[in-house]
Amino acid sequence: MTIYESDLPGVGKKYEVELENGERLVIVTHNTGKREVFTKADEDADSEKVFEASDRLARKIGTILEGAYFQPVRTDRVETMLSDETFIEWYGVDDDAQLAGVSIGDAEVRERTGVSVIAIQRDDELITPPTPETVIEPDDTVVVIGDREDCQEFERLLRESEV
Repeated sequence: MTIYESDLPGVGKKYEVELENGERLVIVTHNTGKREVFTKADEDADSEKVFEASDRLARKIGTILEGAYFQPVRTDRVETMLSDETFIEWYGVDDDAQLAGVSIGDAEVRERTGVSVIAIQRDDELITPPTPETVIEPDDTVVVIGDREDCQEFERLLRESEV
């Protein structure tokens, strides 16, 4: 993939990206921050405008395309398999969860379930790695690693009536 960059005096910059099928994506970045996106069938063809975006919207679109922007779906459990035997799972902590308000160490999470708590997402904060003193709070997302049975045991511990 080749990208061509050229100055547009008094306007900004123009970028042309060669696509795999021979088409070109043309992006004009104005000095004002506005972006215009065009396509061209080939190098010599006329451009067709696809859309334009404000600076703020263009940056948001860019982070989405980059893969850096992701708004997770709210769920109590998400699972990722690292190998046939190792999983990373995300668990939402409900207000009435028995682990809510309890530190990882006091709950004896590893001893009782076999999983390791590798991170806690709390609002805009990512606690990694959490310590045994880290308290699990309502609305946290707790990220654990372990085998399937250990993860299921953690989920039972999270939902049981007494810690």
